[in-house]
Amino acid sequence: MVTTEDLELGDLGEPANYKAALSDPESDKWQDAMNEEMKSMKDNQVWRLIDLPPNIKPVGCKWIFKKKTDMDGNVHTFKARLVAKGYTQTYGVDYEETFSSVADIKAIRILIAIAAYYDYEI
Repeated sequence: MVTTEDLELGDLGEPANYKAALSDPESDKWQDAMNEEMKSMKDNQVWRLIDLPPNIKPVGCKWIFKKKTDMDGNVHTFKARLVAKGYTQTYGVDYEETFSSVADIKAIRILIAIAAYYDYEI
């Protein structure tokens, strides 16, 4: 017999926003994940601090929180990503710019392995 608990897949109680993460019982783990994301962005030099020109509104950002699980469904990693709110871009001003996370080295290795296996050109 299937119960409602069996149907609630993927509900790991992840916070919806920054405020919720800070009030979460596991807020220390979320804070560590945010610090790790900021350190990664600094180490990879994906942003720089500049003075904003007058009458220009910056593209906003938002924290996204995810719990990574192992094969048995046990949470092993807390991930926080800072993403740009692309919908706030203005056509003709910053519309053509793309904002994305830095590629993970494991993802690059998988891509290269697939390309080598199928003899693709990169």
